[in-house]
Amino acid sequence: MDEPHNLEGNQAKATPKLDLEKLNLEAALDPKLTQQMQKLHQLTIYGRWAFVALLWLVVAPWSLWSLRAEIALAQQYFTWVLVRYAIVYNRLPSLALGFCIAMTTAVLVWQSRNIIWGLPAAEKQRLHQQVLKISQQGVSHPLWKWIN
Repeated sequence: MDEPHNLEGNQAKATPKLDLEKLNLEAALDPKLTQQMQKLHQLTIYGRWAFVALLWLVVAPWSLWSLRAEIALAQQYFTWVLVRYAIVYNRLPSLALGFCIAMTTAVLVWQSRNIIWGLPAAEKQRLHQQVLKISQQGVSHPLWKWIN
């Protein structure tokens, strides 16, 4: 005695798979769509690296300048207590520098994952939907000229 709820759950799980098969079929039939998805992915990569570069050009110098006394002291007498003191008593500059490092690491890991294992199916689906939205809106979309 199978409950209808279980059947609906199985159908719900099968639906994304069908969408991905449809996506692969559409991409195989339409090389222009695949090219547009690749261009949009490249724009995403450039955008993420531009954000990281902006952080290192704007936030990191301010943070390092605010920590200059602690850095000078650390060059003479490095201890972990000094590092703790610098973080605790200079919270905003420390957090800002930590954010720069974290964003750089996140983008490196994300891009490395994509290079090594390829784009995940969810990411391909997102790119496909985004390209369709851009194509539907047409020339008025800001990314239109970049992907066509």
